[in-house]
Amino acid sequence: MQKIFLEILDWSEVWTLFIPLTVLLVKKKQPSFLKPVIIYLLIALALNLFADIIWKFKEVYHFPHWLQTNTYIYNFHSIMRFLLFSLFFIKLNQPFLILIKKIIPVFYLIFISINFSVFENFFRYDRISSRLLSIETALFLFYSLQYYFFKFQDENDASSKSSDFWIVTGLCIYAAACFPIYLFYKTLLTQSENFTAYIWKVPDICYIIFCIFIAKAFHESKS
Repeated sequence: MQKIFLEILDWSEVWTLFIPLTVLLVKKKQPSFLKPVIIYLLIALALNLFADIIWKFKEVYHFPHWLQTNTYIYNFHSIMRFLLFSLFFIKLNQPFLILIKKIIPVFYLIFISINFSVFENFFRYDRISSRLLSIETALFLFYSLQYYFFKFQDENDASSKSSDFWIVTGLCIYAAACFPIYLFYKTLLTQSENFTAYIWKVPDICYIIFCIFIAKAFHESKS
């Protein structure tokens, strides 16, 4: 039973995306600020499916050398996720830290350009970029906190449980839980690979929660 549960959890980054996508099929008309989220779900489904196929079947079907690792897919996924959710926060049009929210993606692109040209190999075989993921989740926490700060200070905003609220809450839960794991991933890996493999289930569970919150947002949205 435990083996079956772990196998289901291993594939969770694929099947959990169908939760919000199924709701989206029912409620097709969504507000424009949710378009980056919808685009993300479609890209994530393709990338995660590709990554899991490589992970599960690379030894069975003897994939070529460049398909013997999926780390670069997760790196690309992280970049696309950050850029699209940055656009989501910008499109919310909250009159708070407007310039900062617009320049963060620019500095982020500069950071990843320097990081992967000087310090890390984007196509590194043995592990994903801990630095990339920890920076991503840290910035998501900043985005979320500034969103809540403005939301709860705005006396004219009566929609505390609007669709954007659910998405930001899901993103905040995901980022808060995953940030320390991503930050110390390299250290954990050198200490115990088995322990790292088990603790990596935490991001899987948080991703499921995140997708459920996105589904809730689609269901509650008013186009």
